[in-house]
Amino acid sequence: MDRHDPLSFTGQVGLVTGAAGGLGLAYSRLLARRGAQVVMHDVGAGVDGRGGDPRRIAGVVADLAAQGLAVHPAHGPIDTRTHCRSLVADVLQRFGRLDFIIHNAGWVEYQPIDALEEDRFDAMMAIAAKAPLWLAQAAWTSMQDARYGRIVLTTSDRALYPQYVQKGLAAYAAAKLAAVGIVNVLAAEGAPHGIVVNAVSPVAKTRMWGVESEPDELHPDAVAPGVAFLVSAACVDGGWILRASNGQFHATRSEEAEGVTYPRDLRAVQAASVEEVAAQWARVAQAAVELR
Repeated sequence: MDRHDPLSFTGQVGLVTGAAGGLGLAYSRLLARRGAQVVMHDVGAGVDGRGGDPRRIAGVVADLAAQGLAVHPAHGPIDTRTHCRSLVADVLQRFGRLDFIIHNAGWVEYQPIDALEEDRFDAMMAIAAKAPLWLAQAAWTSMQDARYGRIVLTTSDRALYPQYVQKGLAAYAAAKLAAVGIVNVLAAEGAPHGIVVNAVSPVAKTRMWGVESEPDELHPDAVAPGVAFLVSAACVDGGWILRASNGQFHATRSEEAEGVTYPRDLRAVQAASVEEVAAQWARVAQAAVELR
């Protein structure tokens, strides 16, 4: 790793999941062009998260390797802790290090609440929430020993903002908000060891939009610079959600109000009865609009 240029990835090794197309491919390509060796992982599942075909990631990696990029395919499952540990162990055995992880794998699935199936909910949680946690756990000791690591999880505006919610995405939203909680905790645990953990909330036209070829707008490549920054040595702050869309970036995270002594004094509206809460609800419930 070039310590003189914090935006160089020369000598670094990274893992990107969901890398056979769309955002994952855009991340991998940019990072490889900037000097990283990138293990591109993709099980080759369909847009519903089912099935698998290793030929998909193999073909993409072959195309990038023909351009002189240092990319390597991986296609094993990552739906359990054991599978995630196996993937990370293989990367460490092959390259001797793992500097960054970008967990991009996932899918969008609509099931209204009265039709939501437990196995589909569990599958969504396994990939969008559990997998990044287990990947981080598997890499943690190596990153601690190196006193360096960068981890990026993926969340979604469809979970973060009520005005962007879509009906039928309860499982998806649950998993994406779980990712934010994981980021908050891992950012705190990693800070003393040089491990920086953040989230990205990207918008791009990919297979999830039904777009297989190059989109007419909302290009995945327009998101990639922000994610590349998050996994660079230049990024030293954790616990942020980077909203990225159309070549624009805005980082956000919840911050407590000044003067609060949690949990005894929230500097909030006093109420001793249901009636008092009801009477003051307009003061209790006030939307917090983000500054621009």
